[in-house]
Amino acid sequence: MLEMRPDCERCGVDLPADAGGAFICSLECTYCADCADDLDERCPGCGGELLDRPARVGATLKKHPASTVRHHRG
Repeated sequence: MLEMRPDCERCGVDLPADAGGAFICSLECTYCADCADDLDERCPGCGGELLDRPARVGATLKKHPASTVRHHRG
C-alpha cells in the first residue's frame, strides 16, 4: 500500500492525504507541486519521475490512515 507521507521532503509544506498537489517517485519520496516543478519532475534521490500522488479519501482513509512521520529535514 502506498505510504501517504504528510509533508514535502524539500520544503516541509503539509500535504494532506485527502487532497491533490503531492507528487511521488517510485520509492514514495514526496514533494509539493512547486518543488516538483523546481526539480523538473525528477526525484533528487533516485532520479525517477515525480508523478501526481492519488488522494485517499473517506472510509479508505479511515481504514488506512496517512503516515504521521515527517520527512522534511529542515
